[in-house]
Amino acid sequence: MRYPEFHAQGLCTSPRGRGRVQVAIGTRLKRAGMHWTVQGSNAIIALRCAKLSGRFQDFWERRSERRAA
Repeated sequence: MRYPEFHAQGLCTSPRGRGRVQVAIGTRLKRAGMHWTVQGSNAIIALRCAKLSGRFQDFWERRSERRAA
């Protein structure tokens, strides 16, 4: 998990965030028959963390800004 990077972005900031995020992400990534690349799993982790932090819209705005640059 890239906690320092997500924390620097203001994501996963709750004191219990790590445990809650691990459950939410683990549930998504560990479903039967799932196979993930590192890049794909990192993308899902970023999305789930943004959603759980209430910053989903901010995530997409930052992403579109990076692609435009």
